[in-house]
Amino acid sequence: MSAVHVDGEAFVVDAEDLARAFHVNTAEVFRSLREGILTSRCEKGIDEHEGRHRLIFSHHGRVLRLTVDGEGRILSRVVIARPPGREPGT
Repeated sequence: MSAVHVDGEAFVVDAEDLARAFHVNTAEVFRSLREGILTSRCEKGIDEHEGRHRLIFSHHGRVLRLTVDGEGRILSRVVIARPPGREPGT
């Protein structure tokens, strides 16, 4: 994953990149999006983080967090997995 496509004020992440991050195939990415199992949100940086955005994707206990600039260049990429046996929020 080298960049995120910027479409106006929206960010577009390739389904294949999400599939790799979550260890699923692209069909599972689209199915999970439709069913609300794979969720996303975007946070806009303020103050010293102005011009940066954090894109956060969650799927079955794994989180992909991308920090990108206004051109879609990835500044940081983190994948976090919930430890086995732990329930969300614990």
